[in-house]
Amino acid sequence: MSNNKKRVAWITGGGSGIGLAGAQELAKEGWTVVISGRRKDVLDEAVASIAKSGGKIEAIVLDVSSAADAEKVAKEIVAKHGRIDLLVNSAGVNVPKRSWDDITTEGWDKLVDINLSGVMYCMRAVLPAMRAQKDGVIINVASWAGRHVSKMTGPAYTTTKHAVLALTHSFNMDEFKNGLRACCLSPGEVATPILKLRPVPPSAEDMAKMLQPEDLGRTIAFVASMPAHVCINEILISPTHNRSFVTPTML
Repeated sequence: MSNNKKRVAWITGGGSGIGLAGAQELAKEGWTVVISGRRKDVLDEAVASIAKSGGKIEAIVLDVSSAADAEKVAKEIVAKHGRIDLLVNSAGVNVPKRSWDDITTEGWDKLVDINLSGVMYCMRAVLPAMRAQKDGVIINVASWAGRHVSKMTGPAYTTTKHAVLALTHSFNMDEFKNGLRACCLSPGEVATPILKLRPVPPSAEDMAKMLQPEDLGRTIAFVASMPAHVCINEILISPTHNRSFVTPTML
């Protein structure tokens, strides 16, 4: 993507974790970045931090599980900035009760609504602008659990992330003719706040060995920087010390 024009990125889940790291890296590279999320206080803090470093950044509160609200945010961005060049779907959740022993239908529905439907709603919301531009990149943040079934993340999370991978590939099959590209970014363990929701949170020592948010921020910027004839369909990335390769007795 050319650096000689205004580039506008919309990042869901942009107030923390991978989304925030992507916003920081893109802002450093001169992008105009719009972050969204459910918590205004978290978004405001992220905006203040990036703006202090000279980045062009703004925030819009959004719950991605609402298709109407996702469409409204996309239209607001286009009305103000004239375009959307990049969508990063980074909003995602898990629940403490996640195994077959204790998962609830409410927990299942929450994960499907945010981790899967929310991704589709935002992809659909940017399509009119990207099709008109004949250019656009979408990065869907999935998970190592979207390629490998994991007991640690639970059936609902694993299922939604596998579905995001399929959604990404189906997008490329249909939208290549319009010059659009999507990448499924599937990281292994990343030291982000979501890990605190695990039934057994990892230790500080374990988190230090994991991927760090800034690693994914740089990866997002790399995918976004590729020229229009290049489509990176998916990236599977993990820590060198990958705990999924370790037997439970060694964890």
